[in-house]
Amino acid sequence: MRPSFPCQLGIVLIALGAPALAAPSAPKGASAVLAVLETTDLHSNVVGYDYFKLAPEPSIGLDRTASLIAQARAEFPNTVLFDNGDTIQGNALADYQALVKPLRCDQTLGIYKVMNALKYDGSSIGNHEFNYGLAFLSQVTGRRLQVAGVDQPRRCAGPAFPQVLANVYSVKTKKPLFEPYRIIEKRVTAQDANGRPVTATVRVGIIGFTPPAIMSWDKRHLEGKLTTTGVVEAARKYVPEMRRKGADIVVAISHGGLDASPYTAQMENANWYLAQVPGVDAMLLGHSHQLFPNAASTAPQFALPGVDKAKGLVHGVPTVMANLWGKHLGLIALHLRADGRRWRIDKDKTVVEARSAQNVDKSFVAADPKVLDLIREEHEATIRYVKTPVGSSDFRMTTYFADVGDTSAIAVVNAAQTRYVKKYVEANLPQYAKLPVLSMSAPFKSGSAGAFDFTDVPAGKLALNNAADLYLYPNALYAVKVDGADLKAWLETSARRFNTIDPAKTEPQELVNPTVPSYNFDTLTSTEISYEIDVTQPPGQRIRGLALRGVPVTPQQEFIVATNNYRASGGGNFPGLDGSKTVLASPDTSRDVLIGYIRDVKKLTRSEHGAVRSWRFAKVATKGRVVFHSAPGMLDLAHQAGLDNVSLLRADDGLGKGFALYAVDLSK
Repeated sequence: MRPSFPCQLGIVLIALGAPALAAPSAPKGASAVLAVLETTDLHSNVVGYDYFKLAPEPSIGLDRTASLIAQARAEFPNTVLFDNGDTIQGNALADYQALVKPLRCDQTLGIYKVMNALKYDGSSIGNHEFNYGLAFLSQVTGRRLQVAGVDQPRRCAGPAFPQVLANVYSVKTKKPLFEPYRIIEKRVTAQDANGRPVTATVRVGIIGFTPPAIMSWDKRHLEGKLTTTGVVEAARKYVPEMRRKGADIVVAISHGGLDASPYTAQMENANWYLAQVPGVDAMLLGHSHQLFPNAASTAPQFALPGVDKAKGLVHGVPTVMANLWGKHLGLIALHLRADGRRWRIDKDKTVVEARSAQNVDKSFVAADPKVLDLIREEHEATIRYVKTPVGSSDFRMTTYFADVGDTSAIAVVNAAQTRYVKKYVEANLPQYAKLPVLSMSAPFKSGSAGAFDFTDVPAGKLALNNAADLYLYPNALYAVKVDGADLKAWLETSARRFNTIDPAKTEPQELVNPTVPSYNFDTLTSTEISYEIDVTQPPGQRIRGLALRGVPVTPQQEFIVATNNYRASGGGNFPGLDGSKTVLASPDTSRDVLIGYIRDVKKLTRSEHGAVRSWRFAKVATKGRVVFHSAPGMLDLAHQAGLDNVSLLRADDGLGKGFALYAVDLSK
């Protein structure tokens, strides 16, 4: 049977500041099960389609999550469905609707159109919601944001569900940018103390949080317009208020993960502390693109004290994180019992799980075709757009082996950024004309979402979708002035991508540290600069032989480095990069700079655009193998990139995610 979008009836919303509406109270001793469902980090993957490869991708997409939602609603009579954020940005469809053919005020964003049809009950706001600027956010959320420079004369089309955010404020009004919380009156079927069916109401309070670091990550859009507070401070302010206004349960929809480092109001992943705020009954997490609960997870954030990664508990609070891109549906089945005044949670009976869109036999649940039907026009327009030709290449550009030195998908980005910044400096910054201009770029796609999740641009004609594959994010091109000490610290931070290797160990050792995302592995690709990474040394002590034109770089030596607004403004917590060193804040995106470069060059060649490599691993003989994981069947690409020290150990690494196991010989 084809899953449908079942309608949820009996929901009344209590706006912030409004008195609680009268609703039938549950008789003392009544019980009910309320399933709280979560999606997170959808990143505009409405349908299972890869716009970069122009091919269906069955492992992702809200169209498959829609089937999981329908199954959960069939299993649980009482459900509420929430989204954690990072919803409106992340693929070519999102860019098309935001940048290429912006929506009219009366049009609903494609992913919100589907979420409306799926009858979402609420959502929070992720950090990537701010990537396109506050005017766009105001329009597509249908909310007239009261911030400087945003003049939305009327309310536009947007989500049919409340969006909550408690820790971001307008400088102009000193009030929350979105309503901080909402109390939803959910009509449920229950049983009274004698087991007879009754209808009652559960007041579900939702409160939203986003990382305060948005002020750095999207500084160009937000500076002077917004302020943030810490997640814990916001929760302590509003959760008691939600209780006073009648919330039976409080669900925190917090766009972040877990971190037990000493708490600060700027903490990116503050939910280990949020779980300890009195009155928080359940947490829906996101941002870090992990799966929780997951007994097999090796993520350090799920091995913290008070975290039960098998049961999905953080300090006893039921918690779920539904991975990314619609690959899972989070579910917290709250067992409720009425005490005559309000509903209470029976924590011993509450169950937390993350349901996969992939079946045990490796097939995938069927996509609900109604989803594509809803956005077919936008989907097909995006495909037509990304097929626009821009140039050609005589080599294949990939990130399958970027962690071990293949720069085929990175060097062209650095070449484009370097040329742009050199021209700008010559024309506008003559005081820096004698400084070397370098460029940093990273392998944005390196398998985090699965063995398909790598940049892979075939040789031949290049179109816009290929450029978007090479540069995934709509970042602006920035340039910073740094000295030699800053540059070395930058590279040391990038080198945290690797684990510390013990040459004396005979058992295999994993090269890559999965907790350091590939987009923080910034890489130089210049014939003028060279350095080694010694992975036998601890983090912070790995960069050796940093030299410019063969001469050691001194701590006082100055450079101009092309990067993006995220990094230049503090994204990734790179030492010294806090916005203060920016000398160019370009109005152009790095992707547009790349497209312009390819159009001018017309044909990319491996010798000039895909083989330049500034770094090598420091040579060391290890008694055991040093291993890493990548897509199967790609060994020839490593050898074409000159990586003769890479070998295939197993075509299937045995971990069930479709990866092969490779080894790198650090002695060569």
